[in-house]
Amino acid sequence: MKHKIFLGLLCAEALAFVLFYLLQTSFAGIFSAVMAFPFEQIGLGLRSLSLSGAAGNAAAIAIYFIVSLFPAAVLLVLRKKRSLCVEDGLLGLLSAVLFAVLYIMINPGVIGALINRAPQSVGKAILGGMVYSVLFGYFILRVLRLFSNGRTDKLIRYMSVMLSLLNMLFVYLIFGACFNDLLDSIAALRAGNAGNEHLLGASYVFLVLQFIVNTLPYAFNVFIVFAALRLLHEMRVDRYSAGTVTAAGRISRLCAAALVTTVLASIGFNLLQLLFANSLVIINSAVQIPVFSITFVLGTLLLTRLVTENKRLKDDNDLFV
Repeated sequence: MKHKIFLGLLCAEALAFVLFYLLQTSFAGIFSAVMAFPFEQIGLGLRSLSLSGAAGNAAAIAIYFIVSLFPAAVLLVLRKKRSLCVEDGLLGLLSAVLFAVLYIMINPGVIGALINRAPQSVGKAILGGMVYSVLFGYFILRVLRLFSNGRTDKLIRYMSVMLSLLNMLFVYLIFGACFNDLLDSIAALRAGNAGNEHLLGASYVFLVLQFIVNTLPYAFNVFIVFAALRLLHEMRVDRYSAGTVTAAGRISRLCAAALVTTVLASIGFNLLQLLFANSLVIINSAVQIPVFSITFVLGTLLLTRLVTENKRLKDDNDLFV
């Protein structure tokens, strides 16, 4: 996939998450949890269609079966194309889970009785998580099998796909999880200071600054992934070319800049909070250590160093030959 097209997909994903959480603030009954999407909306749509009349009820039942049986249909297609693997059985399980989850989404009144009297929003998130756990489990096991049986060129192609999916995860962390935390923090600040809204301006600004500081490591990771995809492209052409070394050097500089900027941004934010403490209603002085992001950056940096060292060793061997 071309980088411009993939960048457009990431922008669309970011916009979708922002729109979801903004809609959630006004339509909590329809957008209760991101893990419940799109099963919650499908269930509500099928329920509305079913209650519209006999024809609508028949159409709702047909759509219910089609959606639920789709993974099983994929399993049948795979059986005709290749020998089935153990993990392919998860597709059959996914169909069974979809039958149950969609039925409950159509009839959300039973959630409290089934899941220990849990609120509907929590129950829907749990149900959606069940579907995603089976789906992601199948994908992970399938990727592991492809990795173990693939040649080097295929492994590079698979790694490109995994990095692309990782970029989608980083976009979710920025515009999904962290953006939702920002909205929750703003709502909690407003609710806890009713009548004093005129004193909250500086606090709102610092909540946004905290959002920027928290998401900065993930934003750098997005750029690092794009640079890593460029490196993988060069490695597919020639693992020992000057272009590969140049791409590796670019990643090394970007990783170093990411680590330095992340640390300095956290320090600067805490110092700013101290300077403006008298103007703030709430102060978040916790030290942010993005372990996952730092581990990803260090792992990428190690990979680029190995690529550079391999190129140097090859050049030395060529001199002796």
